[in-house]
Amino acid sequence: MAWSIELQKKVANARSLGSCQVLPALPFASLKSLMAERGSSDDTWLIYINAHDNRVELSYRAFYREAVRLAHFLKGRGLKYGDRMATVSYNHWHVAVQYFAAWLIGLVVVPVNPGEDEERIAYILKDAGVKLAFVRVDYQEQVQTILDSDESLKHIQMCICRESLEPFYGKGPLDDLAGDLPAESDALIVYTSGTTGQPKGVLLSQKNLLEDARSISGWHDLNGHSRMMCVLPVHHVNGTVVTLVTPFYAGCSVVLNQKFRARSFFRIISDERVGIVSVVPTLLQFLNNEYKGKANPSCPDLSHVICGAGPLTVQVARQFEDRFHIRIIHGYGLSETTCYSCFLPLDLDEQDHKHWMRDYGYPSIGIPLPANEMQIHDLSGNPLGEGKRGEIVIRGVNVMKEYYGNEEASEKAFTFGWFRSGDEGFFRKDKKNRPFFFITGRLKELIIRGGVNLSPLEIDEVICTAPGVDCGIAVGFENDWYGEEVGAYVKLNTGIKPDGQKILDYCAGKLPFNKTPKAVVFADEIPVTSTGKFQRLKVAARFREWKGVQFKK
Repeated sequence: MAWSIELQKKVANARSLGSCQVLPALPFASLKSLMAERGSSDDTWLIYINAHDNRVELSYRAFYREAVRLAHFLKGRGLKYGDRMATVSYNHWHVAVQYFAAWLIGLVVVPVNPGEDEERIAYILKDAGVKLAFVRVDYQEQVQTILDSDESLKHIQMCICRESLEPFYGKGPLDDLAGDLPAESDALIVYTSGTTGQPKGVLLSQKNLLEDARSISGWHDLNGHSRMMCVLPVHHVNGTVVTLVTPFYAGCSVVLNQKFRARSFFRIISDERVGIVSVVPTLLQFLNNEYKGKANPSCPDLSHVICGAGPLTVQVARQFEDRFHIRIIHGYGLSETTCYSCFLPLDLDEQDHKHWMRDYGYPSIGIPLPANEMQIHDLSGNPLGEGKRGEIVIRGVNVMKEYYGNEEASEKAFTFGWFRSGDEGFFRKDKKNRPFFFITGRLKELIIRGGVNLSPLEIDEVICTAPGVDCGIAVGFENDWYGEEVGAYVKLNTGIKPDGQKILDYCAGKLPFNKTPKAVVFADEIPVTSTGKFQRLKVAARFREWKGVQFKK
């Protein structure tokens, strides 16, 4: 689709760096040239561990051979440069091969979360124009029903994946693929996991993936001896970029888990000598709970954990770091910026690390990566100074190409020539004049009580420290008196008797009246997206009985 000239200029500006920043040329022109370089090595590239602890290990050479065979199969099925190929699967080494095979011949991967409802999966397949889908056998019936229900989807070739990739081996020598590809070749369309409305397709190029991988690998000092671990779903950019593309770029190895398992998490890290693992805040909380009253695990090779993709509270971070003596390198990014845009520096001493993680009410998300710039803007696109709250905006070579086929959404996202994140935040500078950014919440999730914006994250912090609370979130619910009021959605520790008034009284002792929760709803689980983000809007209706109540001091 041809965008307006004005929109093209805005997008071009958002995908460039300021004139004062110059990055050296990428060492690889495309993912294909990267794969050709790595494919001659017999070093370990990928170790896959399934839910039953069965283990598969592949060298770079063996993995490259698998990818080339699959690329020939895809060509034989009539797919050509720019065509879209979907994957519907849990984490599996086959999925990694499918991704890299597609990129070898310039196909665009459309990862599909099998946990989505059928209507949304159908929308993604149709919106992206998918021509072929690799489907794990577990989801065959579900996907077949989707394809049969819509005439416009019946052309999609469904390839059922079982125990071996051999049925998908195409014929052709390793060097019998087309020449190198343009760096701006489309690589991924990742659909956002919004709680309302249809998802938007984030279109990322091969250059986006390579640039973010370069920044991430440099930030975390990755080299050929490093080993990372992936426990996050690879249908999301965090799992794909941080723990597939980045270690491949750096020439190191990765342990890919079928899924996160709290009980075996540290054992696998120890057995496989993992140095860095990427998690989301929800998993830190699971680990905190799993090891209550237990001896700390021994993981001498583990340098640190990367954490982002969701709201991390000071309490959860402090509890994890103090218990396990493992440093959290907190960061931030979005699918629209390929993945990470900033991290806490690794070289902070213990005092400074704790300062930025604990002393501002929110853990800092760190300073910008070389691939991008960050600022805080007001609603008119003007930059704000230190300590002022506004919208986090990003500009750089890791910013997406567009929302696929959605000019209206793209126009809104690039209104002022920067990518508008939709997240509220602020920054503080250190003695070296580096801006340390903080996120205070989604602008759409801000609770607007009587015309005053309240950040749910700072209220989360208090709710989660209330006696007997395992996890809790602040929720803005509709109220006739103030437009919105503050509610607490709470999961209790096992065996604790629900007592809403006790929680309300505790919060009232820690927060001013306007920020104090006025009602409590108890639940067995706090709903989160597949990447661990709280779904506040999803539970707001649970507070409807308090809509007409006027809460007074």
